[in-house]
Amino acid sequence: MRDVVEIAQYVNLGLYTVVAIAAVWLWRRHREQAGLWAALAFVALALIVDVRPLLPDDPATSAEKLALKFLIAGLALFPYLLYRFAVSFKPPGRALSLAIGSITLIVLAWTFTLSDIPGEGEEWPTSFAVYVAAFTIHWTLLTVVVTYRLWTAGRGEASVPRKRMGLLALASATITLSLLISIAGSTRDSVSSLVATLLSSVSALTFLVGLAPPSILRAAWRRPETARLQGAIAELMGATLRAEVVGHVLPPMADIVGAQAIELRDREGTVLGSWGNAADDADRIVAVDTPAGEVKLWTSAYTPFFGAEELAVVRTLAALTALALDRARLFAHERETREALERADEIKTNFVSLAAHELRTPVATIHGLVETLHARRDELAAGQMEELESVLRGQTTRMKSLVEQLLDLSRLEADAVHIEPTPLAIRPRVEEIVAASVGRDAGLVEIDVDSRLVAQVDPHAFDRIVSNLVVNAFRYGSAPVRVSAEQNDRHFRLTVEDRGDGVPPEFVPDLFEPFTRSTASQARTGTGLGLAIARSYAQAHRGDLIYEQAQPHGGRFQLVLPIS
Repeated sequence: MRDVVEIAQYVNLGLYTVVAIAAVWLWRRHREQAGLWAALAFVALALIVDVRPLLPDDPATSAEKLALKFLIAGLALFPYLLYRFAVSFKPPGRALSLAIGSITLIVLAWTFTLSDIPGEGEEWPTSFAVYVAAFTIHWTLLTVVVTYRLWTAGRGEASVPRKRMGLLALASATITLSLLISIAGSTRDSVSSLVATLLSSVSALTFLVGLAPPSILRAAWRRPETARLQGAIAELMGATLRAEVVGHVLPPMADIVGAQAIELRDREGTVLGSWGNAADDADRIVAVDTPAGEVKLWTSAYTPFFGAEELAVVRTLAALTALALDRARLFAHERETREALERADEIKTNFVSLAAHELRTPVATIHGLVETLHARRDELAAGQMEELESVLRGQTTRMKSLVEQLLDLSRLEADAVHIEPTPLAIRPRVEEIVAASVGRDAGLVEIDVDSRLVAQVDPHAFDRIVSNLVVNAFRYGSAPVRVSAEQNDRHFRLTVEDRGDGVPPEFVPDLFEPFTRSTASQARTGTGLGLAIARSYAQAHRGDLIYEQAQPHGGRFQLVLPIS
């Protein structure tokens, strides 16, 4: 029995040395406080296991006794270091930390004040028995806290971190059980000593797997999340919408590290996609740099230490997701381009139809009048001649207006219109425009403009915009029409408002498109170019033309121009 125990103890020597090496490697890899406490704990335990065989079973000299006390002190320090590892993720209250630190210092000081340490088989003095009881309570208390902390914290984690934390909790409980059995046993030859040694071996192996699990074991643990990710990646390849990409990939990406929320950003910091509840009170926000930008994860405090490999998986998946989002953006751009081309083709068709229709009437009329005048001039009375000339003048004016609108639109689209703002008295100019645009209906226009208002505007552009708005108010709205203007430190605003029915809500998005007319307006004369030209002039002036529904009814157009 003694030989078996000694062989098992030598096995433990090797196992705990490997555990210490794994803990140090883990700390050097992450450089986190938790890794440092783990490295200190297992290095201390390895030193105890490695040095103890070098000391005699019954130390005789003062140096040998002092060395044994150092080993016992190291053994007392191990559960405290392990406790510091467990609470480094979520620190406990100050009172508990102070109490545990004080108890640990008392046990360490007590160790070095022991007058004598009984050898194997010797009877324990009362003072030493009390010390062993205090030592055992201290050890058990700390390892119970470690076991509880790690076991309960792992419940909300992903598979790999949860398994690792569970193994560390199990190892902590096992080594405590080994210590209790060892203290209860009397000699190295007893069955209890063998059981304690074997439990210590199991604890060492469990600690080793918990700290540095083999890759094949991690892959097996991660199989549920991996299956979800594989399905998500397969769906990702066919996703053409941004919402599809986010919905397919981000949830399983968050699951693999147990994150409650995830956010993907590009290199410029623009949010490409997000999922989950990104609460500000999350334990920790982990930022993972990727070739395409950054992934922010709202995780528990345990994720960076226990889920390093999972974070690497997230980094790779984020790059794939960014590519998929970029592809979705290209698909969306292609759709928009196709729709724009279809819209342009529709506008072109409308233009050809409208131009043919609008030009056909005045051209046919002019042609008929000219032919009549040419063939029957001598037969016509003076009154008939005047009437024909009046109609001829009206039709040529109509055709001239249409041609001018088409030329205006072509120049604006080619950016060939030059805007030169100059000081302009607004009220007199508006009065001139109203009189020229609506003639006898000018009395139905209320001009609410301060006679002292002077604005920096381009006269030609201003005339074209206001005349179009006033004509449209009479053509498609109802009197009275109100024109108002104001100017502040940053903008000049002119408003034209009528009391008609307003623009149908479904037509508002297309209101300023060339050659577009609502169903209600198609029964009236017009080309569908006036508002498009007016807005183009406003934008050439670095401003805009805005429509909104008037109250209680009617349409309100507002010209907004910046002040230099």
